[in-house]
Amino acid sequence: MNTRVSTGLILLATLSSCANGLSSNGVPVRIIAERGGFVPEGIEYDNNRNRFLTGSISEGTIYEVTSSGRLIPAITSPDLNASVGIEVDELRDQLFVANSNTASANGAAELGIYDLATGEQIAMVDLAASIPNKPSDSGHFANDVAVSLAGVAYVTDSRMKIVYKVDRYYRASVLLDFGIDAEYGLNGIEYHPSGILIVASPATAQLLRIPVDNPQRWAVIDLNFPATGGDGLVWASDGSLAVISNNSSRVSKYLSDDNWRTARLSGMASYSGQSTTGAVVGDEIYVVQPHFSDAEPPEIVRAKF
Repeated sequence: MNTRVSTGLILLATLSSCANGLSSNGVPVRIIAERGGFVPEGIEYDNNRNRFLTGSISEGTIYEVTSSGRLIPAITSPDLNASVGIEVDELRDQLFVANSNTASANGAAELGIYDLATGEQIAMVDLAASIPNKPSDSGHFANDVAVSLAGVAYVTDSRMKIVYKVDRYYRASVLLDFGIDAEYGLNGIEYHPSGILIVASPATAQLLRIPVDNPQRWAVIDLNFPATGGDGLVWASDGSLAVISNNSSRVSKYLSDDNWRTARLSGMASYSGQSTTGAVVGDEIYVVQPHFSDAEPPEIVRAKF
């Protein structure tokens, strides 16, 4: 892999520290939640209602985070134990939630589907049950979810190193099993309209390309700059793929000219603190900082490129 990149292609920036400033879309450049402890690893922007939504690893509840940092429960369910990655399906006005269970040694891999208008649960799908000959002591962590234009969902299980598929009838199956001993650590996932999935592998600083119609033909995307600590993925408004690093305090944007067989770095934003993933608001990207190891309030911060 060629890790040398022309510095002219890297647009270094810092995240604004102004708590009261507004971005061009009228959203504050930094939002500080009213309290800590809910640990939001996942974030989405609900364009139909102009609001940020976050998950909660510690509480399960899906929260709306207002511009002033107030937390409003948007979705509550006794089935939600640890809501990790979340994905808004604006076409169907639904929210897809990767649901795990950090209180259990074996964890969990489930997919919750919710009506965004009412907050009602449409389905809770047991993904792990779809594994053929699943060991009784298998460990799971449903990490992130992506949704195709047809409403088919794809979920990463970081512990089992599996990508699940859930069809429109809420039937789960194993799309691709890398094997529990594989070097790849499956984390963030996005769907591309050409019919491919892109999955972040933070353990190897790589991005994986998976054709949904022929997943066994998966491949490592040839990057000219490593996706170090790649956690969350999000499509930016310019068509680039933004990779949020959880260990290098940066967001890297990649572009591809060959349907994501190769990709080149096209921009970078650096900042302080740990972020896990991001959400697109108009032309801007906002990252969420969960505060895993302390009780400080989580933050939602604009990444300025």
